[in-house]
Amino acid sequence: MLKNTFCHIPGISPLAEQRLWSSGVDCWDAALKAEQLALPRRSSAAFSEHLRDSWTHLENSNPHHFVASLKANQHWRLFPEFRHTIAYLDIETTGLGYGDTITTIVIYDGQRLRHYVQGDNLNDFNRDIQEYSTIVTYNGKSFDVPFIERFFRIRMNHAHIDLMHVLRSLGYRGGLKSCERQLGLERKELADVDGFFAVLLWHEFKRKNNHQALETLLAYNATDVVNLEALIVKAYNLKLHETPFSKSHQIAAPDLPSIPFKADHETIQRLKRGTAFSYYGWR
Repeated sequence: MLKNTFCHIPGISPLAEQRLWSSGVDCWDAALKAEQLALPRRSSAAFSEHLRDSWTHLENSNPHHFVASLKANQHWRLFPEFRHTIAYLDIETTGLGYGDTITTIVIYDGQRLRHYVQGDNLNDFNRDIQEYSTIVTYNGKSFDVPFIERFFRIRMNHAHIDLMHVLRSLGYRGGLKSCERQLGLERKELADVDGFFAVLLWHEFKRKNNHQALETLLAYNATDVVNLEALIVKAYNLKLHETPFSKSHQIAAPDLPSIPFKADHETIQRLKRGTAFSYYGWR
C-alpha cells in the first residue's frame, strides 16, 4: 500500500490522493510516468521530486521518513513493506507513577518471541531492540515508550506504529483487550487478567517466590504482543476498504505462535478472590 500512497507528500490531501487514484494514477510508478497529473501545474514538479525521494527511502529501508510524513492513523500503510523490520512490543510495570518500574517486557517479530524480567535479563532488552527499525504497540507512544526511555535512560529512535490511533480511525475504542474482543480475538483463561492484575501477579511472585505467578504474567504479556500482529493485519485489511485496493492488497491472517508460558488458573482465581475481599473490606 505504501507505493500507492501519495498523502505523505507535502500539499497532497487525502482528497487529492483520491483524485489521483480515480484518474488512474494509482501508484508511484504510474505517477512518475504520467504525462499529466490531476494536480495544479505548479505542484507537479515538486510532487515528482518527492516521489523519487520516497523511492530512495523505501529502497534504503528507512521507515522513519514515512512515519514522519504520515498522520499516526495512516501509519498502517507502512506495514507490508516494513513488516520484516518490526518488533511488536509491550511492557508490564509495578504501576503508572513516576517512581514505578518495569517488571517484564516481551517483544515478538513474527517469528521469535523474547521476554525480559526484572532481576534477571531486563537490561538485555536495550541490546535486542536495536535489531529492529520499527515497533508496533498499542498506546505505546503515550505509555510504553516514555516509560522505557525514563526507566533505562535511553532514547528509542524506532519508527513507531501505534495501533491505538489506527483502530480509533476505524471506530474501535477502549484498551487493547476491548479492541481485541471487538475484532474477534479471544484470550480464554487470560480473559479476566488486565494491567492492574498484572501488578498483583508481579507482587505475588516477589513476595512469595511464586513462579506460577511470574509464568502467568509472562503468558499475559506475551499474549499482548502476539495479538498485536493479528490486530495490525485486521486493521490493515479494514483500512483498505477506504481505498481502491481492498481486493488486491488483502493480507492473510498470521499463524499465531505457541506461547511458551502457561497461565496458572489457581493463582488467578486466588488473587481474584483476594482482590475482591480487599475491595469490599475497605468499603
